[in-house]
Amino acid sequence: MNCDIDIRNAIDTMRRGGVILYPTDTIWGLGCDASNAEAVRRIYQIKQRQDSKALICLVDSANRLQRYFRQVPDVAWDLIEYADRPLTLILDGAVNVAPDLLAPDGSLGMRVTKEEFSRQLCYRFQKAIVSTSANLSGEPSPKSFYDIPDSICSQVDYIVQYARGRKSDGRPSSIIKLGVDGAVNVIRR
Repeated sequence: MNCDIDIRNAIDTMRRGGVILYPTDTIWGLGCDASNAEAVRRIYQIKQRQDSKALICLVDSANRLQRYFRQVPDVAWDLIEYADRPLTLILDGAVNVAPDLLAPDGSLGMRVTKEEFSRQLCYRFQKAIVSTSANLSGEPSPKSFYDIPDSICSQVDYIVQYARGRKSDGRPSSIIKLGVDGAVNVIRR
């Protein structure tokens, strides 16, 4: 199966409100349409994770951030441009996503993916896609597709075939919270 077919099938699944299992710029993740509240709730159920723990989203370009935040601090553009590895930015004033994705303060974590498959998936879907590690809450993140528990695989609606043999270094993204007031808080390097 080539990756174009995978992308089409994953998009069709998300448009129907389904949950996908897909490779990202860090590890294999669970994903869905970030604006679909029911699909987001399903991801929390699949992971057995409390919905008080916010999830992050992926987009294909920095310009897409403007669709999901009332204001993007100027420093965000530079951080994205010069990041040498995956970087999740937590920004205030999130809009146009399912409420369960937001932290109690209304912020949301979002990452511009540069990995080819997930970038193309986001680009062709034209919306933010939830991205959370494909593991049960509290368990180690999968370094490869073959590390994903059967209990996760059996509950998703589509599993991407592409890149199943690829192994991740297991390193999560860096996380930086940016306030509209210019405050910068490094959460994870």
